[in-house]
Amino acid sequence: MLLLQLLWSFFQIGLFSIGGGYAAMPLIQQQVTVEHSWLTMTQFADIMAIAEMTPGPIAINSATFVGIRVAGIPGALVATFGCVLPSCVIVTLLAWVYYRCKGLSLVQDMLGCLRPAVVAMIASAGLTLFILAIFGQSGDIADLNYASALIFVLGLLLLRLKKPSPILVMAGSGAAFAALHYAAEAIKL
Repeated sequence: MLLLQLLWSFFQIGLFSIGGGYAAMPLIQQQVTVEHSWLTMTQFADIMAIAEMTPGPIAINSATFVGIRVAGIPGALVATFGCVLPSCVIVTLLAWVYYRCKGLSLVQDMLGCLRPAVVAMIASAGLTLFILAIFGQSGDIADLNYASALIFVLGLLLLRLKKPSPILVMAGSGAAFAALHYAAEAIKL
């Protein structure tokens, strides 16, 4: 039953996540943390961070990681298949329709209408992860994590002003947070 739930959940995510992996993040969050309670928000954020760092599409990576967490290797296979299946079917149908109708202005107008929705979904996912990283599980301003906020601001400034590789900034941010956390733990002892 759990494998069928995983298949159906990630089939829906694959079916309705227009705009790529980042647009799928709110859908994945809704399915795995709210509807099924397979993961806590902290576990979800950890999985999203790992899915972003590993090579490959973020939606597929997150499906695989959620599947492993929920039902082991069979869960990973089922969740990944469920996430990929709608895309394969839809892309095949759309390619056929597009090549038959690509000269019509209606087709171009429909594609233009999808852009704002995709931007909104990506912004929603980013804002959710930002709030979780800076304010913690509660999202309350009183729970502000100053170290996370400082690392975020420094990383953002570094990316905007010096334009280094984002991978180096992520690795440096992770190392800086680990060093700050280790130093804070050492002070407590």
